[in-house]
Amino acid sequence: MAFMEKPPAGKVLLDDTVPLTAAIEASQSLQSHTEYIIRVQRGISVENSWQIVRRYSDFDLLNNSLQIAGLSLPLPPKKLIGNMDREFIAERQKGLQNYLNVITTNHILSNCELVKKFLDPNNYSANYTEIALQHVSMFFRSEPKWEVVEPLKDIGWRIRKKYFLMKIKNQPKERLVLSWADLGPDKYLSDKDFQCLIKLLPSCLHPYIYRVTFATANESSALLIRMFNEKGTLKDLIYKAKPKDPFLKKYCNPKKIQGLELQQIKTYGRQILEVLKFLHDKGFPYGHLHASNVMLDGDTCRLLDLENSLLGLPSFYRSYFTQFRKINTLESVDVHCFGHLLYEMTYGRPPDSVPVDSFPPAPSMAVVAVLESTLSCEACKNGMPTVSRLLQMPLFSDVLLTTSEKPQFKIPTKLKEALKIAKECIEKRLIEEQKQIHQHRRLTRAQSHHGSEEERKKRKILARKKSKRSAIENSEEHSAKYTNSNNSGSGASSPLTSPSSPTPPSTTEDLLSKKCKEKAACITSTSTSASASASTSTSTSSSLTSCGHRGTCPALAPGCEWCEQRGLAQLHPEFPKGNFEKSRNL
Repeated sequence: MAFMEKPPAGKVLLDDTVPLTAAIEASQSLQSHTEYIIRVQRGISVENSWQIVRRYSDFDLLNNSLQIAGLSLPLPPKKLIGNMDREFIAERQKGLQNYLNVITTNHILSNCELVKKFLDPNNYSANYTEIALQHVSMFFRSEPKWEVVEPLKDIGWRIRKKYFLMKIKNQPKERLVLSWADLGPDKYLSDKDFQCLIKLLPSCLHPYIYRVTFATANESSALLIRMFNEKGTLKDLIYKAKPKDPFLKKYCNPKKIQGLELQQIKTYGRQILEVLKFLHDKGFPYGHLHASNVMLDGDTCRLLDLENSLLGLPSFYRSYFTQFRKINTLESVDVHCFGHLLYEMTYGRPPDSVPVDSFPPAPSMAVVAVLESTLSCEACKNGMPTVSRLLQMPLFSDVLLTTSEKPQFKIPTKLKEALKIAKECIEKRLIEEQKQIHQHRRLTRAQSHHGSEEERKKRKILARKKSKRSAIENSEEHSAKYTNSNNSGSGASSPLTSPSSPTPPSTTEDLLSKKCKEKAACITSTSTSASASASTSTSTSSSLTSCGHRGTCPALAPGCEWCEQRGLAQLHPEFPKGNFEKSRNL
């Protein structure tokens, strides 16, 4: 039954749950208005980004559309006069950036079609309600007994999944709900296996699974019909909402926050865990548990949307569990999502952030024990318990289930094998995405630490210490070189005589003796000239002998340069000339 078109080959199927971030890079003033240039990025990849241009009027239009959520969003006010001033534009740009931060970090708003179209018009420009109507109309051509009563506009959170209120022509009072959805990024089943499994869903009988009346599919999408329930879902019960209202109106800003009674929490929780265990034992992947996927039928909870995993649709809580590498199987995903559901049942609202550091007071400590095992920092870091382990915990172990309906869901062996392969592929993509997010987070943390004020101060101190150490080492190296050069001649070194204190005449002979012993190189001359007077020779020899100079000279020649003015000037340029003359006379 080819009632829907197959998507073009090579088409990239987007994961609508990947968060978008937006940063205003600049503004440009034209003749009558100002445009803001915004850089939008999908996920953690900088390459997966693009620019959009928006005016203030575009922000105002988006804000008016989001008023249905009942939230007070921080859009800067309008200004008719002076709205082209530079200071005003800069201040307004800051306000618009804050507005973008608020709507992109709100879990429900960030996934709604209005925000996606504002930030990514290329991928979300289509009218999905109109597309769904066309496909449904084509389906009714071959199934004339069904008739559309009205579209249930935006009652769900998915952009590419639409709902219609139906009726059977020969039973006009009975109401049904038709859901249509196209394929998602995690669809790994072959077209044949996919269609066979979709058509198997009406045969699934379980006391805690909401029965499918009719199901069909082709290569690109699926269509299912179920009975319409006036009471709505478990989320409608928690938030006191009307089932037919839009998703944003029902759940963004509840008027009254109140959790369920302890007995309801225990009973509903036990029923949901039982059906999860049933699906896991059958090898049927689920991964889509949240309060809107649990239908209330009296005091019984029944699970919805088993087809989502076959279609490859991403989970409502995917942006949460992709942050934790230990939540890497569909079973652990179901347990983590059950923690979110239990939190909502207990406190009447979702957790502000995950992981949860501390839990508010609960009707029973047994409730807190289950929440800690699924939502705490330790649980997210070390891994989730199994469904069987949760069923053994005190909160659910003493709940008595009274049902006579026997579960029945026969899956052929060939399809079980196909489901197993598809499940492994889904988990592989999840693990790869978690790895990329983990690496990005480590890099961001390192860059943030490196650029912090404290770290900059540490680097300055270290640079100062290193500079001082280098200066000391250079000084020591210079001194060592000077000492080595001195030792190479005489093997001894001593500080030079200060030029500011000239040697007294009476101590000239002692100074010469001291210089002979201290200097590294002693240049000697030949022996005393024969023409020199005996008294002068005797005096000079006596003075040299008394100071030990004659013994230290390696080569004696006529006249030692210690007794020459040139030699003294080389050893110490500032050696007093008067002392030299006196020493020579002596």
